Amino acid sequence: MKPTAINIARASNRTGTWMTVPELLAELDIARRTWQRWRALGIAPRCHRLPNGELRIKRRDFESWLDSLAETRKAS
Repeated sequence: MKPTAINIARASNRTGTWMTVPELLAELDIARRTWQRWRALGIAPRCHRLPNGELRIKRRDFESWLDSLAETRKAS
């Protein structure tokens, strides 16, 4: 599988406390299937399931996740 490129600078300049999955997909400019694959592989940012079954991602978890990707790329 070809890795998906993420525009970290564009994705990290938003505000707010919680993100929906569609918001995350738009910020990263990735397909829902990519998101599903990342979740299955355990490499997606931490998610919280609401009582109605929907997923939300804390903005700070998302930011930390993005930072960890940048550090990984620098080490490579």
